[in-house]
Amino acid sequence: MSDGEKRTDDEEAGEADGLRKIIHVDMDAFFASVEQRDNPDLRGKPVAVGGSSGRGVVAAASYEARKFGVRSAMPSVTAKRKCPDLIFVKSRFDAYREVSQQIRAIFRHHTDLVEPLSLDEAYLDVTEDKLGIGSATRIAELIRQEIRVKTRLTASAGVSYNKFLAKIASDQNKPDGMCVIRPGEGAEFVSTLPIRRFHGVGPKGAEKMARLGIETGGDLAAKDIEWLRAHFGSFADYLYRAARGIDLRPVRSSRTRKSVGGERTFSRDLSSGSELRETMEEIIDIVWGYIERAEAKGRTVTLKMKYNDFTIFSRAKTVDTPITDRETFAGIGRALLEEVLPLPMPIRLMGLTLSKLESNGEAEKPRPDAQLSLL
Repeated sequence: MSDGEKRTDDEEAGEADGLRKIIHVDMDAFFASVEQRDNPDLRGKPVAVGGSSGRGVVAAASYEARKFGVRSAMPSVTAKRKCPDLIFVKSRFDAYREVSQQIRAIFRHHTDLVEPLSLDEAYLDVTEDKLGIGSATRIAELIRQEIRVKTRLTASAGVSYNKFLAKIASDQNKPDGMCVIRPGEGAEFVSTLPIRRFHGVGPKGAEKMARLGIETGGDLAAKDIEWLRAHFGSFADYLYRAARGIDLRPVRSSRTRKSVGGERTFSRDLSSGSELRETMEEIIDIVWGYIERAEAKGRTVTLKMKYNDFTIFSRAKTVDTPITDRETFAGIGRALLEEVLPLPMPIRLMGLTLSKLESNGEAEKPRPDAQLSLL
């Protein structure tokens, strides 16, 4: 290297202590942005993708709608109450998949180590990039530029030396932004974050942590592993590492997901057939959205319920061919519910899961932990 040649932070990062160069790319309000792109009348207006009926659920919301507190998985009636001018549009997953394929082609122009998480986000390992650019920051900038030119949509990116930090960074300057967390900066960056920003820490978990005096990553880092294990069990090891900006997981271009689904915990116990059927429709809407995003195809649908005495009951049905349409999935879910009505006691939780998944070419290989809380 000549005296006048300057090494970038990214170049040094890839060589020091075996650190990787990881990018997390996340499209901005993806479904809603596609709708606004394709329909000029929707631009600049609050838009929700999903059903507008009493049973409808928001699958995605534009940034204009988010300003009013509209969020994905929110009942449509609640969203409309928060934003009276909200415009509902039906989802068009064929259009979203088409854009997703364009985006993934851009990713693979730079690296074969691409790990999709859904139609609109992915991890990339660019430690050894195809074009020999060398700088992860520069590659992320180029990818965002290419996405804007080829799709007329915006993406945010996070650049760091592991997946945990890259994902946090991609959310830091949304929409249409980028954040870089360099080697040596991870622990300090994480220390200032609200604990709710940690992947896997939901509302209930955040409430428990608040009761224990944990509000930020710094508070979490102050706890030793024995204390964390006593309070959080098997989740403790992840929390201990994350609070220090440590994540050893590699980017995997191919992996197997066991299931994809979701569950909802109710604010009050439910027992009547009419309430349970209405709740089932809400869960079907949301879980099918997850399935579409993951491009998952499976043969087993499982209904899970937790009674008010905290015992868990489940019932499943397996079909001969993969389920590829919403109505088949919904029909099985409804039938499973009817089989257990009337219930012996009220329930506090209901969920649906699609499992026995099959590979689908370019489709995302869903995560083993893909059971999501709906609300």
